Amino acid sequence: MSAPVVVADDLRQTYEIRRGLFREPARLQAVGGISFSIEPGRTLAVVGESGCGKSTLARMVTLIEPPTDGRLTLDGIDAVDPPSSERRRLRRTVQLVFQNPYGSLNPRKRVGAILEQPLAINTGLSASERRERVRAMMAKVGLRPEHDARYPHMFSGGQRQRIAIARALMLSPKLVVADEPVSALDVSIQAQVLNLLADLQAELGLAYLFISHDLGVVRHIAHDVLVMYLGLAMEQGPKDAIYANPLHPYTRALMAATPGVGPRTRERIVLRGELPSPLNPPQGCVFSTRCPHATDRCRQERPAPRPLAGRAVACHYAEDFLEGAEGRAVAV
Repeated sequence: MSAPVVVADDLRQTYEIRRGLFREPARLQAVGGISFSIEPGRTLAVVGESGCGKSTLARMVTLIEPPTDGRLTLDGIDAVDPPSSERRRLRRTVQLVFQNPYGSLNPRKRVGAILEQPLAINTGLSASERRERVRAMMAKVGLRPEHDARYPHMFSGGQRQRIAIARALMLSPKLVVADEPVSALDVSIQAQVLNLLADLQAELGLAYLFISHDLGVVRHIAHDVLVMYLGLAMEQGPKDAIYANPLHPYTRALMAATPGVGPRTRERIVLRGELPSPLNPPQGCVFSTRCPHATDRCRQERPAPRPLAGRAVACHYAEDFLEGAEGRAVAV
């Protein structure tokens, strides 16, 4: 078994929100203690509703912002407080693919110049060597190398996302963080880009941290799944185990709301109420205000993730959702 490319241990991110001149700042916990590791050739998908902390987690892993607390290791190097001699190598180890392929590309630059820029900044290659690498990478992602003189607006949405993927791979990273990389694309184009990502992973041994809200897409590309809600991990483990038998009520609700995902006999689950404010999260389980199975214990005692049936689940009554379990009578 290969050593993990990235290891996150209890990562936390807290922001201070100003509330006026004479009031104390409020503290917003965007990520409240997330742990995971990703090995080469594996994909961890992070799913959850908007505002659950997925993109904040991506920014910490890509070193855009440091975590408030916790440990992060990239390629065996401490990424929170790295040695000065390793900072440049760390930046090359992880790269990011953004959600909007047009907004992430400079419309005033030709595609060849966009792809050359990482090499010009981080390597000592000559101009001819850089151009050669750019053309080779364009061919690898399914674009015609002779189109390197075109501007981003001259490509389709799917082609622009291929350009964004090519830019992320120019420095030969070991970890690629993809933040909703196909949500802005048509369904048919989504499949092409996902297949490209899978082929590149198999060829280059890349590790992916894949951020998404689409469980159908996650089922296609992920090996492991992390379900987040209000900055916390609700359920985490192998994709096959979670899709076959989700054990957290929030995961079950997400599965039930996605057509074609999970067993056909799965009941429809309607969540009541709105996502709680991260400035004032519930005292107990953060999902207790919307969970149809919540009890007084859930509202008073926050469950920690615990191992069960091959995954970690943060629910006091997760055993009730195991296949074949008789369940428990709950007043809703």
